[in-house]
Amino acid sequence: MKYKFYAKSETAWDAMLKAISGASKSIYLEMYILADNTQSHNFFETLKQKARAGVKVKIIIDVFGSLDMPAQTGAEIRLAGIELLFFSYWLQRTHKKILVVDEKTAFLGGVNIHKIFHKWNDLQILIEGPIAKSVLRSFAHTYRHCGGTDPDILRYDNQEIVLNKAKLWILENWHLKQKRFLTRRYRESIINSRKSIIITTPYFAPAKWLIGELHQAVLRGVDVQIVLPKKTDSRIMDRVNYFYLCRMHKLGVKFYLHKEMNHAKTMVVDDAEGVVGSQNIDQLSFDYNLEIGLFFREKEMIRDIGKIIDGWKQASDVFVPVREPSWIDYLIVPIIRIYQSLI
Repeated sequence: MKYKFYAKSETAWDAMLKAISGASKSIYLEMYILADNTQSHNFFETLKQKARAGVKVKIIIDVFGSLDMPAQTGAEIRLAGIELLFFSYWLQRTHKKILVVDEKTAFLGGVNIHKIFHKWNDLQILIEGPIAKSVLRSFAHTYRHCGGTDPDILRYDNQEIVLNKAKLWILENWHLKQKRFLTRRYRESIINSRKSIIITTPYFAPAKWLIGELHQAVLRGVDVQIVLPKKTDSRIMDRVNYFYLCRMHKLGVKFYLHKEMNHAKTMVVDDAEGVVGSQNIDQLSFDYNLEIGLFFREKEMIRDIGKIIDGWKQASDVFVPVREPSWIDYLIVPIIRIYQSLI
């Protein structure tokens, strides 16, 4: 299997546009945020050109995440022959960021498409080979729930998810709450850890079960490290992050605060198993949203992602609390948790 990690939104966009430009049969794109592009990375125009050339193009976007997309843009997309569908469920969002080209090349990870993310650190992976069919299956599942009717796509939705001993596999959190395959494996990996856990996330509002499992890992001698941005794109989430950093720091978790915005979502356990996906460390991702993650045990992939994370750590400051959370933090955090449990 061929793969490549991209650690910046801009470089991931370069690779995604190159794959789209080379498509001869089909392009399937599912994005939480797909809105205003930069002139150098004009996804809308490239996708319209491919559709006009006879390539089958299907786009799914989350209605909440992509509120910034003008209605005129949607009309122009459809006029070019693209099927544009919106995922709109009150209790869920599709938080996935996936692209499948010609049913053999796939991208997934944390990279959205909007000009404001242009210089962000993030992580997207390109994978080629049979594993791309698993990403296509993920797209097909969302496509069905959005009302899509193309039988060539829907036939992939019937495949079962099987957790096995493979070195590379795709897991998802599906539309139904009980189908939380990614969450289940994420939790099992932490429970089975023996030496180290390194997590990268932009937002840190862990559920009670995750706080408990990470604390148990520390108690049995596991080195638990978490990389976050020093400042996110949300002042409220900065306060929420700080609240939980203080709480978990007291339990023995070490935090690295990256000096730039870092939107990546990764975990590496015992230098033996890794995951790259769309999931944040919050209740929405683990309990409600549609999410996707690539789990892997390939030594070369573990080595490559380790180098990326080490680079982020070197550009970070080790977290040391400078104050106790204020009464405002104790007020905000429960409100955020209630909000997350309702949407």
